[in-house]
Amino acid sequence: MKKIVKNISQIFTGVGAALCLWTGKALTVYADGDKTSVEKGAEAARADGMPTELIGDQGVFGRITNVILLIVGIVSVIMLIYGGLRYILSGGDSKKVTDAKNTILYAIIGLIISLLAYAIVNFVLTSVVGVNYIQQ
Repeated sequence: MKKIVKNISQIFTGVGAALCLWTGKALTVYADGDKTSVEKGAEAARADGMPTELIGDQGVFGRITNVILLIVGIVSVIMLIYGGLRYILSGGDSKKVTDAKNTILYAIIGLIISLLAYAIVNFVLTSVVGVNYIQQ
């Protein structure tokens, strides 16, 4: 009985997925002029000032990268300050000093890794796509 219910649910899932895909394909067929109805709907849903391209000077990826780098920078500075305070307040206890040094070390390593990732992504996109997508 379980196998039959499982098979029926899989059939309905497959038919539902096929209908969803077919509906999307059918919507793109009806084109008015040079834009499909899907493209018109996407333009209608786009707010003022929203980027229209993924890669470029004002692209989505550039903005996301800038926000992530800002967050990583803020967290790194906070962790460096926290590690420094732990080091100052350790009172000579070797375990606390070691923990504070590790906090500072890991904050610096995280900052270096994030900056290297930024540089690698920027280099690859510049050389492959030919666009400097990071905002200056």
